Amino acid sequence: QVQLVESGGGSVQAGGSLRLSCAASGINFSNYVMGWYRQSPGKRRELVATIPSDSSGNTDYADSVKGRFIISRDNTKNTVYLQMNSLKSEDTAVYYCNAESRWRTHFWGRGTQVTVSS
Repeated sequence: QVQLVESGGGSVQAGGSLRLSCAASGINFSNYVMGWYRQSPGKRRELVATIPSDSSGNTDYADSVKGRFIISRDNTKNTVYLQMNSLKSEDTAVYYCNAESRWRTHFWGRGTQVTVSS
């Protein structure tokens, strides 16, 4: 059974930082592209960042988070991280972890809430 479990969300003031973690099980983690998405009320789920399976390739970021967020992974721990710095109120959302296989199969976590107050 595939499980992606996010942690690290919470409430923070604007300008602060949070680090999200996503622990994966039930998949061959090192074969998956990992990503973070987010969704705020009334909006569509949007891509935040992705990192390739071996982390030696290019990471990809939404323009809105470039220079503030950093995605990384530890294949020995089956975990992907999202370091979020200089947080803004518009970063408030539920953040979801995603795993994508080479056959475009997607798995999702349940999400973790991030609330940034101004």
